[in-house]
Parts: sequence; C-alpha cells; structure tokens
Amino acid sequence: MSFSRRNFLIATGVAAASTTVLSACSSSDNSTDKNIPSVSKAKTMNIPVGTKADSAGPAAEVPGAVKGGTLYSLDQFDMDHLDPAQVYVATEGAITRPILRGLTGYKVDEKGAATLVGDVATDAGTMKNGGKTWSFTIKDGIKWEDGSALSMDDVRHTFERLFASFVTEGPRYVQQWLVGGDKYKGPYDGKHLDSVEVSGNTVTFNLTEARTDFNFTLAMPGYGLVNKKKDTKEKYDKQPFALGPYRIGNRDIGKSLTYVRNEHWDAKTDPIRNAYPDKYVFQFGFELVASTDRYIADKGNDQYAMSIFNEVAPERIAQVMTNATLKKRVLTQVDTVTYYWPINMTRIKDLKVRQAINYAWPHQQLQTIRGGASSSELATTILSPVTPGYAKFDLYGTDKKPGGDPDKAKALLKEAGKVGQKLVIAYQSSDASVKSAVAIKNALEAAGFQVVNKQVDKSTFYTQIGKVDNTFDLFAAGWSPDWPNGYSVFYPCWDGKNIGDGRSNYAQLNDPGVNKAIDAAAKITDVTQANKAWGEVDRQVMELAAVVPDYHSIRNWMHGSKVGGVIYDPGNTCVMLTKLYAMK
Repeated sequence: MSFSRRNFLIATGVAAASTTVLSACSSSDNSTDKNIPSVSKAKTMNIPVGTKADSAGPAAEVPGAVKGGTLYSLDQFDMDHLDPAQVYVATEGAITRPILRGLTGYKVDEKGAATLVGDVATDAGTMKNGGKTWSFTIKDGIKWEDGSALSMDDVRHTFERLFASFVTEGPRYVQQWLVGGDKYKGPYDGKHLDSVEVSGNTVTFNLTEARTDFNFTLAMPGYGLVNKKKDTKEKYDKQPFALGPYRIGNRDIGKSLTYVRNEHWDAKTDPIRNAYPDKYVFQFGFELVASTDRYIADKGNDQYAMSIFNEVAPERIAQVMTNATLKKRVLTQVDTVTYYWPINMTRIKDLKVRQAINYAWPHQQLQTIRGGASSSELATTILSPVTPGYAKFDLYGTDKKPGGDPDKAKALLKEAGKVGQKLVIAYQSSDASVKSAVAIKNALEAAGFQVVNKQVDKSTFYTQIGKVDNTFDLFAAGWSPDWPNGYSVFYPCWDGKNIGDGRSNYAQLNDPGVNKAIDAAAKITDVTQANKAWGEVDRQVMELAAVVPDYHSIRNWMHGSKVGGVIYDPGNTCVMLTKLYAMK
C-alpha cells in the first residue's frame, strides 16, 4: 500500500501471514537517543485469525471514550480515490475505514494488538480444497446509508465490478486468482463470473491456485463492498455509498471532506469500528510545517485534530520530540513501509547506469532533511527489517558511505560510456520533497549525471507515475506489505505480470529470473523456507539495480490535546480513525 501503497507477510501459510509490526523502544543504530525506536531491532507481532465470537460486534469500548463532538484533520492533500475498487494508497485506505466495510478486517485492541476477523462476514472465512475455495457467510442486520439491507447481489457485484475497464488503480490479487477472471470483462453487460457463487447468504470464491491467505487479502480496503443499485461506475469514486458508521456529508474536492453519522449502522454487527464523534472534518492543503505549528499551538478546533498523512515536520522534529509535553501528543510507530526510488527499466536499460545511481545516492543527506534518526533508518533492501523474509545485505556500500560514493558512480558511467546521462526525476510538490529533490540532483550531478527535476501534483502523483508511458526515469514511491509477507511486496511491485497503467510495478521490471523466483517462492509451504526465498528475491532485484532503497520509516503523528483513543492500526498501517474520540 503506499503513501507508501499498501499499506503491509505470508508465504502461503497462515502462520507467516499472521505477522506484522509493532513499535520498538530499543536504541537506534545511528542515534544515541534511547527513546528513538529502532526499525532494525523492532519486534514483530502475530495477527492471528479470530473465531466467530471474535467477529461478533460491538467493538470493545475505548477506555474513557465519550460520544459526540467533531474531529478534524490537517493534511496535505485530498484523495485520488474513494471507490474501494480504486483504493490502493495507504491514506485512502485509512480515510475510508469509517465509511466502508469488507468481508474481513482487522480488529485492534487498546494495546494495538490486531486479529483478523469477519467484518460483514460471520467469521474470517472457511477454506476448502487446500485453499482454492473460500466461503463467507454474511451477518444479518447490515444496512447501507439509505436503510436498505446489504444484499448478496451487492456482494457478488462488488467482486465482479473489479474487472471493469475503469478500475485501474486498486489491488489485482482477486482478479488474477478467480477462475475465469482472465476472460471476464465485468458485470455491466449482465454477465456473472461463475467462480463467484452465491447461495443463500453465503458467497463462495473459486480460485485458480491455493491461497491460504485469501481471508487476509480480503481485509484490504480495495475489497470494500459496493451497493449495486448505487453503482455510478467512474462517478462512484467521488461519492461511495456507506456501509460503516459514517457516510459522506459534504465534499469540496481538494479542500475538505466531511463525514456524518450513518444512522442505519448497527454496532452489534461490527467488531472493528467504534463511532464516537458526531462528525469528522478532513481539511486539506496544509504543508507539514503549517500543520505541525498548529498542533504545537493547540488552539481552537486544532485541539480536536489528528492527521492521517501529515507527520511532525522535519524542521520541528527536535523541538517536538525533546519537549516532554509536546511529545505526549505524538504517536510514534515503526512502520512496515520501505520508501524507495524505482528506476524506469524501459528508459534506463544499462545496468551500470542503474548501479551508478545507487552508488551516488545521498542517503544521509536525505535522512537529515527528513529530521534525522527520529524519522527513519537508511535502507539497503526492498523488504523492511520488520517483514518476514528480510535478509540483511548492502550491495552498494550504503552502510560504509551513507553520503554516497560519487567516484564509484562516475567510474561506472565512464565504463558504460554514459557520462552526462540525462535523468528526469519525478517528485511530489511538497516542501520536504522539494528539498530532497535538490539534494538528489546535486549528488547525481556530482557523479556525472545531468538531472532534470519535475514536480508532480501530490494528489495525482501515484496515478501519473503508474502510467506505462510516463516520461520519468526515477520517482519516489514506497510499499508496505498488503497483508502480513514477501509475496504481497514482490508480486505486485516487481513481477512482470503487473506492468500496466495503474499497476504497482513502477520500475516496469520484467526479468524472467525474478518472475520465476516470485512464482516459486509463492508455492513454498514451509514458512522458514519461504521467508528465505523472499530474501533471495530481494537480492535478485537489487542485483539488477531496478530501484534505490531509500529508508525504512518511523512515523511521528502529532494530534491535538483533546483527541483521545489514538492508536495504530497494524493491519492497515495507519492511525485508526474509528477509535478516536473528542474529549469534553
């Protein structure tokens, strides 16, 4: 998932799939501050599959929570997508949790421990045929925002519309696994997909391959349910119909989005969501310094604000994190994401040129711009250290020369006859991104490249870099495992089958050896062996220098003094909006 896309690790076994990350409090390798979490030393936490009882509502009350009031946000940008079929960015997933529901989801307790449960389903599903067949029974009493009941036609339609031509941005797992999906064109011509069967209040999925993790896959926001009668196709993206405790009230695209209560939501059907505030008002257009300064001032409605995307600005990290009073209002969390810079393999075909980019990369300078060790650890791999399958290696000397090695990079360019190679780099139009782009340009030009930086609007950034015919050589991106393993990192982002508009193979890597290794690793049922295989896939991609790993993130979300219930959602790698409440 990314602001980072996916948010989130399994081989083909549930044991592997039931692992995600918690924060850690050990000292960082590059900092003496023992209060800074360490990504490399962070522990993992199991996400077990819950029982039918775990899947029953209502969600446990948040200690001390009160009902009523309004919560606000201070964030940089509006969402590209709200239609669940198009949702694949972590911020979009986070903001839709109060309005959308799926067959399964993550139940999170007050300490941040997650369990996979049935959301609208009575449990987390029944697996048959070795994982090729999955069935889910729908709970009674679940209603849409207009009071109409969730129907089995809605459930079937949700998964059939994933095949429509206008669905380009969301996850592709279900479409690629359902029998007959390779030929199906969607439901709008009146045809059903036979591999999605409905009987009574049970839906059954027939898959082309064994997926013992299918119930984890369905917990992704991209598989949220859609009302068939209200499906407006492309227009649904602006105004999805709500099944959760809130519905869309007002929307001023680019400026604000308001949620009000869905009076037809029944808490007894929902084990995941609480519904404390009367209203959410999400406000957009705030750069990091502006939002951080407002959180520090803590005045008026800002006392009731909590950002989805905006973290503490790098320029304010020291001020906030060394002030005991301010730090109490910061949720600090080691995340599963690795941020990296894919290299467009269709434009930069010479391996030595791609290696030179890696050697020249100014990791340390970029970390300083982000706010230092409080914000991140330097990356040398695609997998994060908290992801099962992670193997430590450093092919391009980052640990020894974190500031980059321009001499080594220039020597490679000379060998390739490419001194003066032009690079067009895309980056988001935010204050921090601009500073990072300048540092990257300076470092690469010192190594012998000619660099052209191109700002891309942040609200459509992933849409633009996700186009096959984009005009960029290098772009900022990132990925969290879609659910707890290596498969949900390497298949969507590095398999040649996922090259296409709206797909997540941004580098457009289509290497037969990598494709074969991903297919082979996905079939390994032994968790230990599977994890080893994913580490080897990581090395294969890095040997091709298809990407520059930049950093593993440490999140620092600040909030107003009158916001309660601030916890991390490890299943969706975001602040859990449905636990928040406005203090009296």
